[in-house]
Amino acid sequence: MTKLFQVKIRAYGYKADFDIEANDSAESIELAILDKVGQNGVIFKDSMRSFAKDKCWITYEEIVDDKSRSSSLHKEESPRT
Repeated sequence: MTKLFQVKIRAYGYKADFDIEANDSAESIELAILDKVGQNGVIFKDSMRSFAKDKCWITYEEIVDDKSRSSSLHKEESPRT
């Protein structure tokens, strides 16, 4: 069963955000990212923030619903006193 994932790439002073469909395994997600980049389906923009120009980060998270795009899937609540 395929799932929808939001991918963020920060690399060498550029950034890209896009969605992919993949099975819930590292290999499937990696291949879906490579397919999307290889098909010129990803637009890299100049990063206004000072991300390291000699490093690359790739992160992804499953999109459960539209709310997960703007907030973390994990939420901690402080204990009541």
